[in-house]
Amino acid sequence: MELPQEAFVAQHQHTTRRHFLRDCSTGLGALWMTLQAQAGAPSVIRDLAQPFAELPGQFRAKAKRVIYLHMAGAPSQLELFDHKPELARFDGKTCPQKYLEGKRFAFIQGIPKLLGPRYPFARHGQTGAWVSDRLPEFTRVVDHVCFIKSLHTDQFNHAPAQLAMHTGYSTPGYPSMGSWVTYGLGSSNENLPGFIVLLSGGKTPDAGKSAWGSGFLPSVYQGVQCRSKGDPVLYLGNPAGVTRDLRRLSLDALNDLNRQAHQEVGDPETLTRIAQYETAFKMQVSAHEAFDIAREPEAVRAAYGVKPGEESFANNCLLARRLAERGVRYIQLFHWGWDSHGANEKEALDVGFRGQCVDVDRPMAALLEDLEQRGLLEDTLVVWGGEFGRTPMKENRGGTEMRWAGRDHNPGAFTVWMAGGGVRPGTVGATDELGYEAVMDRVSVHDLKATMLHLLGFDHRRLTYPFQGLDQRVTNVTKPAEVVKAVLA
Repeated sequence: MELPQEAFVAQHQHTTRRHFLRDCSTGLGALWMTLQAQAGAPSVIRDLAQPFAELPGQFRAKAKRVIYLHMAGAPSQLELFDHKPELARFDGKTCPQKYLEGKRFAFIQGIPKLLGPRYPFARHGQTGAWVSDRLPEFTRVVDHVCFIKSLHTDQFNHAPAQLAMHTGYSTPGYPSMGSWVTYGLGSSNENLPGFIVLLSGGKTPDAGKSAWGSGFLPSVYQGVQCRSKGDPVLYLGNPAGVTRDLRRLSLDALNDLNRQAHQEVGDPETLTRIAQYETAFKMQVSAHEAFDIAREPEAVRAAYGVKPGEESFANNCLLARRLAERGVRYIQLFHWGWDSHGANEKEALDVGFRGQCVDVDRPMAALLEDLEQRGLLEDTLVVWGGEFGRTPMKENRGGTEMRWAGRDHNPGAFTVWMAGGGVRPGTVGATDELGYEAVMDRVSVHDLKATMLHLLGFDHRRLTYPFQGLDQRVTNVTKPAEVVKAVLA
């Protein structure tokens, strides 16, 4: 290839769609200018050379950080927190037609039977919170907890519902809550990512990495998936024969090339790449220490029920506390395995569901107690919940009743609890007599995110980023959302 041709190709290899739209004087260029005129500037001004520099919120915050415990697969509220004695009375009875008309189910067909709660409930603590006998350890900490029993969503399949819970939208391509929070506030620890994701339960959530993606925000704000066993991040250590000094020299050379590319091309993602390399270099020293739960006293490890060498929810809860005290802004735990359809023993409410409860009961109680003892709970917002609820009807397949007891997906009602970070203990909202629909003080998934942002010092309507001609936000520009004031202390 001759030099003029090579220069022409090199120039156009660096031309992004953004540059193409910007530089056109007519046609698409004019359209781009029109769309940009409709959208404002980002609500947060960021120097991408220092993407996690701490910034203040829009007003005084009650919470400084978030630990979000997502129970992937959607646990049954009727076996944990939503006490429905009326449903127990109708156990095994044919479901009235009024509960079926106009409803869509993932699996139920025909006329199912009602399924009473599988476990007994009792009141606990000064707040008198109803909790089933499946969570005996958790009952110790209910006076720190606000139960929102009236959550509802418009999604009844796992992946779209998980995306709606974390991004505000049921389709991929939008930033997750953790990305918005770290974009808005930054992080107080320069040696660790501001947004860390931990998985347990043996499977990635149905929504995949989109549940912690950065969408149209700079990619440095996407969640960094870490592990609770082995190296926190794959390839964190240097290869054999490569010293830390040599790694520093090679990184400096690479950064010089990236800065030169940014001067020539102007793509902001180049600055993001530099910042990501720098964070990875710092993590080589700090991550091993932060993720080493063996450094914890034996009494602390016993309180959580940690499982050394395993990828477990207990290990991740202890890691979440260690990351919180080291200044990580948003810590997202996904624990898979709550899809209790009753199609087999593992999915049965009478069998597999028991194991799931055992896995989470002690660790989540220990997490709240540990945060409180260290003075962290008052400014750490802890959130627990799935992506939707479960039906009061027993699931069938093809209209045929199954051997094991299970419940289908129910977007009409589910329970989420919050603790710490400016949250008032107690109960908000209620469902109908069967726990099927939220009927009092209904809370949407967008209301939940608006409330979380409020506790972090943001008006959800004013934490925005221009994209596709709109000032986008995590509470979804097409959906109404309000702060749930009854949650606030």
